Amino acid sequence: MIVTGVSGSGKTTAIRALEDIGFFCIDNLPIVILDKLLELADKQGQVNRFALGIDSRERQFLDGFGDAVDSVTALGHRVDVIFLDAQDEVLIQRYSETRRRHPLEGEAASITEAIALERRLMAGVKERAGWVLDTSSFNVHQLKATIQQAYEPSRMRMGVSVLSFGFRHGIPREADYVFDCRLLPNPYFVEGLRTRDGTDPLVKEFLKSRPEWGPFVDRVVDLLSFAIPLHEAEGKPMLTVAFGCTGGRHRSVAVAETVASALRDRGCGVRLRHRDE
Repeated sequence: MIVTGVSGSGKTTAIRALEDIGFFCIDNLPIVILDKLLELADKQGQVNRFALGIDSRERQFLDGFGDAVDSVTALGHRVDVIFLDAQDEVLIQRYSETRRRHPLEGEAASITEAIALERRLMAGVKERAGWVLDTSSFNVHQLKATIQQAYEPSRMRMGVSVLSFGFRHGIPREADYVFDCRLLPNPYFVEGLRTRDGTDPLVKEFLKSRPEWGPFVDRVVDLLSFAIPLHEAEGKPMLTVAFGCTGGRHRSVAVAETVASALRDRGCGVRLRHRDE
């Protein structure tokens, strides 16, 4: 595993999460010696899962990132690259809250310019990533759970993250699939349902009684049942499926819960999260 990304996006949390499930972790390793590290590991025969942290502090080696990955892949090693990202305003807020300095801030006039510089430096690395994960809406516990779900040794199948959200709060940038649930009748305008949410049996009963509900949910489940094995075959560690409605409290929550249950019944490892409930 190579864990990389922009500073402040959660790289340290991700590495610690992998360490907790048995990876041998090394942060800030010069990528040019990756093949030597794995050669030594092969001779010792005691460690077979590494998590390596790579970031912009190794800027002198970033141009050779692709060649280094190709080199160890050619030797028969599986190399997964995760690139962690976040919106600029979220990164700025995180640095403000922790009172840490951005590692490139000394080369820029402001933290905004430092973030822009880092994005330019890391562009080539991001292109090689098999999984770009936007952590803008994650806390440390959610990020840890997402990483561990994807790489837990006992997990043989790709993890699926099912997420509900409200369009008024923005579309989740980490989503691979986004389904718009606003085509369903809105319980918000039904007397007695406005203050409830999509986990409430009365809200679910109202939605399931509508003729649009069954065909919509069935088609979504059929599409995902078709797509998930294909993503799994290409080596994708995690698939994020998002369901949105206006506020993220009623329709999106009910659909997300129903689809998550259906996918579990079909053998998928599913993690369910309601972002704006």
